[in-house]
Parts: sequence; C-alpha cells; structure tokens
Amino acid sequence: MASGSYVWGIDIGKCALKALRCRVSTEPRKLEAVACEYIEYPMILTQPEADPIELVQSALEQLISRHDLKADKVAVSVPGNLGLSKFIKLPPIEAKKIPDIVKYEARQQIPFPLEQVVWRWQRLAGGMEEGGFVLDAEVALFAIKREQVFKALAPLMQAGIHVDVLQLAPIALANMAMFDQLPDAATTDPDQPIPSIALVSVGVDSTDLVVTNGRRIWQRSIPSGGSNFTKSLVQGMKLTFSRAENLKRNAVKAEDPKAVFKTMKPVFNEFASELQRSLNYFTGTDRTATIGKVLLLGNATKLRGLTDFVGQQLQLDVQRLDKFNGLEGAAVLSNPAFKEHQLAFGTAYGLALQAANVASIGTNLIPDEIVRDRIIASKKPWAVGVLVGLLAAAMLNFLGIFGAWTAYAPELYADAFGKAEAVKKQSEDANAAIGKVRERQEAAIDQQQWLVKVQDRRFEAMDMMRAVVALLPRDDAGKVPANPADRRELHIDSMDCQYFPDLAVWFDSLASQWAETHPADEASERQEAPPGGSDDPAKPPALAAAGSDMPAGEEAALAGQKNVVTGPTGPGWVIQLRGYHFHNEPRHKPLEGAQFLRATLVENLMKGDAKVAVCAGPLAGQEVSVSELGIGFPIIVESSPITESRIPLASMAEGGGQPAMPMPSQPAMPKPPQPAGVPGLPGEPQELLLHRYDFVLQFCWRPRPAGQAPPPAAAAAEGP
Repeated sequence: MASGSYVWGIDIGKCALKALRCRVSTEPRKLEAVACEYIEYPMILTQPEADPIELVQSALEQLISRHDLKADKVAVSVPGNLGLSKFIKLPPIEAKKIPDIVKYEARQQIPFPLEQVVWRWQRLAGGMEEGGFVLDAEVALFAIKREQVFKALAPLMQAGIHVDVLQLAPIALANMAMFDQLPDAATTDPDQPIPSIALVSVGVDSTDLVVTNGRRIWQRSIPSGGSNFTKSLVQGMKLTFSRAENLKRNAVKAEDPKAVFKTMKPVFNEFASELQRSLNYFTGTDRTATIGKVLLLGNATKLRGLTDFVGQQLQLDVQRLDKFNGLEGAAVLSNPAFKEHQLAFGTAYGLALQAANVASIGTNLIPDEIVRDRIIASKKPWAVGVLVGLLAAAMLNFLGIFGAWTAYAPELYADAFGKAEAVKKQSEDANAAIGKVRERQEAAIDQQQWLVKVQDRRFEAMDMMRAVVALLPRDDAGKVPANPADRRELHIDSMDCQYFPDLAVWFDSLASQWAETHPADEASERQEAPPGGSDDPAKPPALAAAGSDMPAGEEAALAGQKNVVTGPTGPGWVIQLRGYHFHNEPRHKPLEGAQFLRATLVENLMKGDAKVAVCAGPLAGQEVSVSELGIGFPIIVESSPITESRIPLASMAEGGGQPAMPMPSQPAMPKPPQPAGVPGLPGEPQELLLHRYDFVLQFCWRPRPAGQAPPPAAAAAEGP
C-alpha cells in the first residue's frame, strides 16, 4: 500500500480515461494538482465492435508508461448505476448502538445477501449528541456486488496498479462539490441550511445527479447520456455511429445546424424532463431543501444550447462547472488537455480528495480480503527477519545444550541417582500407607453415620401408622350408637405405600382430585346447605348447594381455580387407604358419602394437630402433632356411589357390631347393644339394611425425625 504524499484519482469512463495526480496544499481547503492525463479510447466502449477490456488495458499502459504510480496512493471509481447508495435518517438512539442499527438496515435495504456484496457506511455531518444519545443523525450506506468490484479492479491489477480506494462515481462528485463549491459544513447553521447545488454529470450511457448542501446528500442515476444524442442522429439522419458522434461534437460547423438540433430536440426534451422529475422528487421528500443552482459536468454538456435549454425547462440557474475553486497548480490548470476537458475531471478530482483524506465521505469499497492480503505482504520482510532471528537463537541454544550433553558422564552420578531412587520409593510407600489409613477411617465414619441414621428412623413407620389410627373418627366410649349407620367410624380394608423420588409428580397427576377433595369455601357452603342435602353422594356439598348444572369435571376445575395450593416436592412416600363407611342415611345429610370423609379423616389430616407419642428421635416418648411427622396433602382419588348393603345381624353380633379394623394399635370398641325393633322370628335369618360408601384416599408422608421443622415451601403449603 502506498505511503507517499501524492495521490491519484483515476476515472475510467466509457469514452476516455481521466487521471489527476495531486497533493494536499499548504493553503486551507486547497488541493494542488501536479499532473493530469486524458486518454481517449479509439472508440466508445459501448460500441458493438469495441473490446472494452483491451481498450482500457491499452489506456492504463499509456498511463503507466508516462507516470510511476507505485509510490502514490490510487483511488478509482465505478459507475453509480453499478452500486447502491442509501441515506438513512436514524431515530433517537444511543451512539454505541448505531452499528447494529446500520447492519439491520443494510439487510433490509440491500437486495442481496451481505456475503455477496461489499458494503460500507458512514455517519454524515449533522445531528447532535447529548448524554450518549444521538438525535437527527443520518448515515450513508453504500454497497456493490463483489463480482462488480473484482471486474472493475481486474484491468488495474493486471497492469500492476495497486488500488487503495474504490468509490462510486456519484459519491466522488459529492466529495468534490462539498470541498470545492460549498462552505465547510462545520461553519453552517443546521437549523438554517444553505441552498443545495445539483451536480449533473452527463456520461456516455447514464447521467449522475447529485444534490447536496454539505450536510445532506441525495443521488440518482438517470439512464440517459451523451450517446442518446448520437443515436438520435444515427436514426434521424441515417449516419454511422462514428459520423454521428463527430457531427454531434461539431454541430455548429455542420452544413445544416438547424436540422441537426431539430433531430436532437426530442432527446433535449427527454433529458430536461427527467432532470425536472428527479429534482421535484428531491424537493418533495425534503421540504426544507431548496436548489440554488445546477452545475453541468461531462464533455457531453459542451453541446451548444444544452445549458440554456435545461435552464429554461428547470427555471433554475444552470451553468457549466468550468472552474474548480479548490484546485491549484498552474502547470495542470494551464495544460491544454485539462482546459479542453475540464468538465470531465470532476470525478477524478473527487477521488483525489478522498485519497488525500480531505473528503467529507471516506467510505472505501475495497474488499477486506484484498486489504488483509496487502497488509500481510507488507509485513513479510519483517516476518522473515524475525524468523531468521528466532532460527539463530534456536541454533545457539541447541549448541549450548549439545555441549553440555557431550560433557555429561553418567557413571559419576550413579551412586547419587541410586540414593535418590531409594528415598523416592520410601516416600511413595509412606504416602500409600497413609492413604490406606485414611480410607479405613472414612469408611468407619460413614458406617457410624449410617448406624446413627438407622437408629433415628427405625420407628418412623410405626409412628406414621399410630398417627393414622389417631386421626380416624370414632364415637366416645360408652356412647356408641346401636345402629352402625349412626356411628362415626371409617372401616379401613387396606393400607399401601409407594416411594416417589419427587412427590410433585404424584401431586400434579391428581390436580383435579385435589380440587374435588378441597373445594373452595367448603365450610361456609356446608353450613348454608339445605336439610335435604345433595342427591349425589359423590358431589361436594359446596357444589350441590349451589345448584350448578355444569358437568362434574367443570365444577372440579372451577373449585380448583379457587383453591390453588403449592404441592409437596422432593422425595417421600404416598400412603393409600382403601375403605368404606355406612354414615349415609338421609338423616345424615349433608354429612354423608365423600363429605363425611372430608369432614373427618381429610380434615384431621389437613389440620395435623392430633397428638401421637413418638417412639424414637430427639422427642422420643413425647407426644407430637401429626404434621410434625411429615404427614399431609390428603386426596380422595376414588369415590364410589352410595350403594345398599345387607348385613346379617348374626355377623354384626359376632363382630361386636362393627367389622374388624386391620390397623395396629387400634383401641377396641365396646360392643353395642343389639338393635331394638328388628323384625323377624327366632330361627329366621335377620338382616340389617345399610348404605355403603367406598373410597380410596391417598396422602403423602415425608419421614423426618419428630420435632424437626419441614422445609419452608412444605411448611407454607401444609399450614397449621
């Protein structure tokens, strides 16, 4: 990459190659031109018989033969219609987030994947920043496809020219206008912007329109150029392209100038109309902008009458840009080639400004991989020097080690090595012995801890069963009703248990049963229930009293929504009781069926205030509440309809008036007297008609030593 003080701006056009060599002047806002070249091709690149690659290559060879570009920085342009230019107004945003917003906008605005294009952006002058936030900021986004970039660089790379800057031609023109024709943007008032100037650079096939006031830029490529005038002469006057081009350049000297201009008049009208539409669109999108003057560039604007015609059509001050205010250098400015083609050097001038780092827009469309390869190539001499130094240091180190190795005699150190090995072996044996002792000690400690835990937990199951027995309802001693249907008792057929690593799995699977077991506002609704009770023994009295017609599942869901509770978590046991009761006569309503089970065993399990004497643990021999044993969360998982059951009186008498309870440590119930008024004669079978309700109830048991507090979540869920 060039590091000299001279720069080149090279504009490879369709008609000629324009090059300008400059350097920064000692005067402020001045650029000194030291050399220029205008190399016209034998034919226009767009002509059917032209070979663009060969013509451009020949022009570059002429340039290299006359000037040495190796020590200079080179900037090259590509046509504006090959790239994309977007000027985006940003919302109020943090300054550090601007790159992210721009990348998002690039994905939205560029109609190709970002991997297929070279894109750059730059924040324009204007806006203000306060407290890290940027207001009224505008960024310029430029992109061009990679294949177009390498196609544009190919002839220069083949000619051995290292391109340092690649820029779109309209942006180079904008840099030229802001440096040469407008005051410094830092000296203007953003609230009262100066009138904009419109640059119209007429090329062979297209025209670049750039509008700027130093702070804002607007650009458009118009698909109309100088060749349109030539083609109108070819068609209107039946000429060859070469003769028509020559006639266009010398229209005043033609035999019939009036006929020539008459033939080209439609193109004049179309060109002026397209400019008018473009400028109207610009002023329509920016209501605060005004067009001060229109400057024409390009050799095609030398056409007699074009400037006046465009001015009349646009009703603006239109003139040719025949003087560069910021360019000095008498040798170049007085050069006949430069004076004749000065209108064509606007793009080369703008490129030289960017190469000299004095342009307002400094985006560079050179691909990153080319820049990286050049940096690596420039560092190669240093890398080679470093490698040579490292190799020399390694060689010296090797020679020193080799000398020490050759002077080494193993027999001189054999005795010392033997003693060192013996000491090492003794140390390893001692460490191994210590390790074995530690292992035995840890095993003994683990065994002791296990025995202690077994001692504390061996009576936990017995305490749990005693607690369940204590919670079962029963009549007071000596007041047992004669009729079994009037007794407050539950008959337990079986007790089962199952271990769960996480009780939440069990509780979540029975969410609907929990809601049915614990309906919201149960107590108040039970007090207001009518004397007749509910006809459905399985329906909770709260829902029956409400007289709801919704299905049972929806009632349960509604109740569950009103009674949400955090269930148990962690390891534990699920205890299942399967049993029945006869407390289901019409006179018992509403305490019948499932409601009797809720009001007795379920309520006792929820309260957990019943006392039971524990067998082991810190409180061995003392009475503790059931909740302290880790018992809670009762759920009725199965509930049967109330059915009739006939029981022989002889069986009742033999069993003492009640079936035996398969529960340990249950106190014996006194035998009630034989029911009075039972019909039948001696010797005939006697039966008692009862109404039976079967159920399956589950609750969780998280064993812990009596007196130990439950985890916080569990304690909050269990309640008092």
